[in-house]
Amino acid sequence: MEILGNATFENYIGLENGYSEMAYQMVAHILTLGYAVMLAALLYFVLTIKYVAPRFRLSSVLSVVVMVSAFLLLYVQAGNWTSSFVFDQERGRYFLGEGQDLFNNGYRYLNWLIDVPMLLFQILFVVSLTKSNFSSVRNQFWFSGTGMIVTGYIGQYYEVTDFMVFAVWGAISTIFFIHILWLMKKVIDEGKEGIPVAAQNTLNSIWILFLISWMLYPGAYLMPHLAGIEGGFFNETGVVARQLTYTIADVSSKVIYGILLTVVAQHISRHEGYDYTQIKG
Repeated sequence: MEILGNATFENYIGLENGYSEMAYQMVAHILTLGYAVMLAALLYFVLTIKYVAPRFRLSSVLSVVVMVSAFLLLYVQAGNWTSSFVFDQERGRYFLGEGQDLFNNGYRYLNWLIDVPMLLFQILFVVSLTKSNFSSVRNQFWFSGTGMIVTGYIGQYYEVTDFMVFAVWGAISTIFFIHILWLMKKVIDEGKEGIPVAAQNTLNSIWILFLISWMLYPGAYLMPHLAGIEGGFFNETGVVARQLTYTIADVSSKVIYGILLTVVAQHISRHEGYDYTQIKG
């Protein structure tokens, strides 16, 4: 297990057993789907920005930034996958190529380092805080969001070589994660005060989506250890499952979340008398 040092388990599978055609192509297609959805959502957020009152538009702008960041870094990661593994005709499988760059989930972490604070900030430009201080909540979101990603980034390098170090960094990341969940619930509960029922219901949906989609990330992080190292998901099935889980979580927590926030802003905008159809040009 020391041949590749602190490489993630995707590389060890590619070195030792290789990937079947199906597993290799499934990961390639999952990664491609991920950045394609981000590009499509980018167009959606650009085209719908006028549908909400001006005071809510910063949320849409942040969605645009998130989509651009996600598209670019997921595009690079998709290329990283296809360039890391080479088809061996004799064995009929894809193996880690000699002299090739190792596959690295770090691209996702770089993307999250940019996107997570912005995703958390977004809701603050849609709802009104009735009890909490805006700056305090924003700073807490930034601190815990950044802390969660950085500690998780460090931990993932030890998922094969040192489970204890991997678990410790994962536990530290989880502390930040729990704080984010608590703070988001607080923001949503305050944000529901004094807004239309339809907007309140959508905020409830956002909380459920947020809770479920963000819970997928720890599962993907732990994927190679869910049923014991070198058993269970420490194989190509685990690799496909991890990339699928990450992609579902990314699409849910960025695209669907952003769309629902736009819906909340539209409900409140209409309630306040804003009608985008009356805008000329």
